Amino acid sequence: MVVRGRSLLEIKGIKKSFAQNHVLKGIDLDVKPGEVHVLLGENGAGKSTLIKILTGVHQKDAGEIYWEGNPVTLNNPVDSMKLGIATIYQELNVIPELKVYENIFLGRELKHGGKMSLLNHKAMRKEAERCLEMLGQSPRLADKQLGTLGIGQQQLVEIAKAITLDAKLIIMDEPTSSLSAQEVEQLYIVVEELKKKGIAIIFISHRLEEIKHLGDRITILRDGFKIETLPVKTTESDYWIELMVGRSLDEKFPKQSFTLGKEGFRVQDLIVAGTTEPVNFSVHYGEIVGISGLVGAGRTELARSIFGVDHHKGGKVFIDGQEMKIKSPRDAINAGIAFITEDRKSEGLLLDMTLDFNIAIANMDKFKGSTGLLDVREMRKEAQKYVKELKIRPGNIELHSRNLSGGNQQKVVIAKWLCTHAKVFIFDEPTRGIDVGAKVEVYRLMNQLVENGSIVLMISSDLPEILGMCDRVLVMSEGKLTANLPIEEASQDRIMKAATGG
Repeated sequence: MVVRGRSLLEIKGIKKSFAQNHVLKGIDLDVKPGEVHVLLGENGAGKSTLIKILTGVHQKDAGEIYWEGNPVTLNNPVDSMKLGIATIYQELNVIPELKVYENIFLGRELKHGGKMSLLNHKAMRKEAERCLEMLGQSPRLADKQLGTLGIGQQQLVEIAKAITLDAKLIIMDEPTSSLSAQEVEQLYIVVEELKKKGIAIIFISHRLEEIKHLGDRITILRDGFKIETLPVKTTESDYWIELMVGRSLDEKFPKQSFTLGKEGFRVQDLIVAGTTEPVNFSVHYGEIVGISGLVGAGRTELARSIFGVDHHKGGKVFIDGQEMKIKSPRDAINAGIAFITEDRKSEGLLLDMTLDFNIAIANMDKFKGSTGLLDVREMRKEAQKYVKELKIRPGNIELHSRNLSGGNQQKVVIAKWLCTHAKVFIFDEPTRGIDVGAKVEVYRLMNQLVENGSIVLMISSDLPEILGMCDRVLVMSEGKLTANLPIEEASQDRIMKAATGG
């Protein structure tokens, strides 16, 4: 239950610019103890910048911040942490080589008393086990090397880290984006427990169902302005979307139907590393085929094997009936396969390079002149075309991709593969962490690719997305295909049954 009365956090008139780019234009916000306050807005609306100001990463240009009624200045992340603010970012902040409990206490390790000040591994392990059990995880997880865990469990480790801080305010930035359905349910339980203890939560999500489930109030941002703060339970999500994008979205899933053509792509007897069962499936022209399953089912591993990133035992890949010898990503690119990876920041982009370089990088040979040198003018011209087509904001191709919002970074990744003129597009969680408006743009792009004669394969954990955009659904469990369902026969219950080995 929300605690009424004085706000825990209050901000007034916050402004922030980067060079000529005005990101926040006078934001007001208040958060009360025991409240889940949702921030909703398109990618680029200013949510991430606002969070970075509250965590001391960026300093405000104007405005005031009050904590428990007192004015405060946040010069760095330590200032924010001392107040009792913890943040769980969508992009994980972990060290894969360390154990789970070492990651949880990274930078604030517990020590024994005395002159030697040795690390108290026993105390850290015990506290980590307690927090992991709160999240429905085995306490034995505390001793595992973090890099051996899937992204879903790594996200839960970040949540455990925030719990150990005894924070008064926890900022959750898309915390469920990589979690399985069971892990999401456990997170809901944890959030309710935190609320009972009077802990406030700023919750950033584009999943409208979970906003309805968890949220108390919702503040909507658009183009750097606060549009409105509303009660969640008594307002409709369609109204939130209109306020967020400045227009009505007629369709959340703008699926188009095309005539089913001949087989265009086939995987035959491919055995993904760590499994023993061969995978066989095909995709025809005119259809979008989805791959569903729980976190850890082997969907991404399958895509990485097809693309030549990971080793696989035997198996063949065919395009238009012709076998493609793929032993590396370069072989896959030459064969006409594009792989839009789940982790755009570490695998899809060079964050400290410009947009034009990121867009051109998978097809650099195209931009070499007769002398063998890079034709920068031609590269920029081509990049500008895709920036315009995909409505990437800001549209300055000389910006580093690090400075873009998540949704616009995803568009840059897609532009990179469009620039290769690929035949087969594998989308792995293509709408993870992007807003409703940007999702619709990605869906329409998929339709356009199919209409133009490309093959589209989409891996997604979002069942409404799978059911709304696909013509056929392949379901995976423990590295093998357990169902191949025409969309007319697919349902959430049937997919989940196949995903759990039923």
